Amino acid sequence: MYPLEIVAPMSQELTAFGFKGLSTPEQVSEELDQASGTTMVVVNSVCGCAAANARPGAKMALQGDKKPDNLVTVFAGVDQAATAKAREYMLPYPPSSPAIALFKDGKLVHFLERHHIEGRSAEIIAANLQMAFERYC
Repeated sequence: MYPLEIVAPMSQELTAFGFKGLSTPEQVSEELDQASGTTMVVVNSVCGCAAANARPGAKMALQGDKKPDNLVTVFAGVDQAATAKAREYMLPYPPSSPAIALFKDGKLVHFLERHHIEGRSAEIIAANLQMAFERYC
């Protein structure tokens, strides 16, 4: 587990942008058990690819016309139980952080694993997400 004072700025980068931070399994279930609408989940991380690619890409993707109804985030290595619960909804994909998932009507419809994020620019990640938004939102 990482000290909260170290990860707070990394967490606030998304929550200050409108993402709802989920810190308990119950909060995750409440958000992802919704029967209608779209929800984007960012599995945040302290790694460099989260800082340089995932968080900026997720925020950039939201600049388009179409966007998810709900924006939430869990923090791997900080909110362990909430992250584990979110990953249950992301099966059959293995645990990945960072990661970005899009749910529509309670079903996982688009997923970016770490290997889709690492080594790719924030612009490429944003374009990928915007294509998913066009299709599902």
